[in-house]
Amino acid sequence: MNRLAISFFLLINSTIFSQKILIPMDQTQNDHLKAYGIAYYVLNRNINVDWLLNFQGGSFLIDNHSFIQAECKIRGVTFVEVGNQLLDIYSRIEQSNMDIVLLEKAPKIAIYTPPNKQPWDDAVTLALAYAEVDYETLWDEEVLNNKLDKYDWIHLHHEDFTGQYGKFYRNYHNAPWYIEQKINFENLAKKFGLKSVHEEKKAVSRKIKNYISNGGFLFAMCSATDSYDIALSLENVDGVHSVFDGTSIDKDIDKKIDYSKSLAFTNFSIYTDPMIYEFSDIDYPPSHNPITRGAEADYFSLFEFSAKYDPVPTMLTQNHVPIVKGFMGQTTGFNKNMIKNHVVIMGEDPASDQVKYLHGNLGKGSYTFYGGHDPEDYQHFVGDPPTDLSLHRNSPGYRLILNNILFPAARKKEKKT
Repeated sequence: MNRLAISFFLLINSTIFSQKILIPMDQTQNDHLKAYGIAYYVLNRNINVDWLLNFQGGSFLIDNHSFIQAECKIRGVTFVEVGNQLLDIYSRIEQSNMDIVLLEKAPKIAIYTPPNKQPWDDAVTLALAYAEVDYETLWDEEVLNNKLDKYDWIHLHHEDFTGQYGKFYRNYHNAPWYIEQKINFENLAKKFGLKSVHEEKKAVSRKIKNYISNGGFLFAMCSATDSYDIALSLENVDGVHSVFDGTSIDKDIDKKIDYSKSLAFTNFSIYTDPMIYEFSDIDYPPSHNPITRGAEADYFSLFEFSAKYDPVPTMLTQNHVPIVKGFMGQTTGFNKNMIKNHVVIMGEDPASDQVKYLHGNLGKGSYTFYGGHDPEDYQHFVGDPPTDLSLHRNSPGYRLILNNILFPAARKKEKKT
């Protein structure tokens, strides 16, 4: 009788533990970027995903369904069936700096992008398209008409929230795309009864800040990071040169910057000269006086966090390597000396004052800033073709982007610290 009971237990145990597939995210994974798309695909079908933090590069554990296996094969994503090994996996996670985060719902994603075509690509749009993750686009009208709340996650990329048209005046103010953009922005400001583009952009910035405070997730890259904080800090101040709005800049601008209203940065100075391709001294190294080591020598390091005590930054830094190739942008990185004390630094250049990757909270929501334009194009110039991610399917830099889209799907845990 005892033998029969033991045999029955082993049979049931084996059946239970054969119903999972593991998508490894270490060096054995054929396509890291599409693996995130599989996780999103599964969540979209109301199937939970276990995110195994720090286990084989941040692997995914999913119920073993034949249609999921088929989808992995179609997309070229490496997976393995696991049975009795699950006990060993759970034991290892329990005893190590690892944890399991339950992902329950596919987040609704929005990309903040203008309706007119711009002569540069957007790394996040490229990543989502390649990973086959659904998203919608929106622009200022949707933001100002309170449409943000329908989304769980919003991305801002190479945008300028200061109303200076990206500070492209010196090199491109006669370019057709620049002239078209200027006209469109001015017409939009008038439509909402605002006197200038910088006033309209500040209104958009405040709406996004309210969205975060109410529980939204913001992910920003390149110039959308520092220009956004600058816009918040100059709420009722004219901080742009007359070539942009036809009015004089406030002479006391330096005294009127309100750092309490910005998200991540403080004690920065603003560059108001339209001939300087830079917003402020937040950017490190500065765009108008770049210090380049070249693609072969430029790297940044990811911090290792306690998975069980600090799950949020742990999720956002999941990767198969601890050191990531650097890449430039209008805003390449952030000066460490100008980051607010409450902000969590997640990636930095240990040889300089450059912070590359940071995270902070505001009210019920949070924001992540990532410096640079394209993780697989060291110096992306205006007019360059978009990056072909099929050639970079294991990109550590792009993985950091895709960590952020799954973050809102995680069940919230009580902080242990």
